[in-house]
Amino acid sequence: MELNDEITINASKARVYEALNDPEILKQCIPGCEELIKHSDTELEAKVVLKVGPVKARFSGNVQLDTSGAPDAFSLTGQGNGGAAGHAKGGADVTLKEVDGATVLTYAAKAEIGGKLAQLGSRLIQSTAKKLAAKFFKQFAEVVDEVTA
Repeated sequence: MELNDEITINASKARVYEALNDPEILKQCIPGCEELIKHSDTELEAKVVLKVGPVKARFSGNVQLDTSGAPDAFSLTGQGNGGAAGHAKGGADVTLKEVDGATVLTYAAKAEIGGKLAQLGSRLIQSTAKKLAAKFFKQFAEVVDEVTA
């Protein structure tokens, strides 16, 4: 499954990058996030509750960041386990470009799922993933706008 999108955030590139590395801001924005722990500048641990169709599960997972291209670009890879509901792994490439005082955030993400979740069908999974991503970035843009206002 692949997701690609772009969102404009009314804040400087430096502020957007800073917010993307702030666990408190991310926790507010990740749908269903119960806990987000930053172990280092490149390692995060999360606990998230999600409902996908009839399957509701608590996922725990780890995310690794590659910030070698920062603050213009970075990559992340991660995996999560939802017990009997299944598991997921994937990654995303994110680029930030400042345009007229705002920041255009572009991402390309790939994910693989298994277990009960994979049995739900690719259309349901794809539409749920798009909704969750849209919800995250909408909330992220609002939080960053509030912080910079």
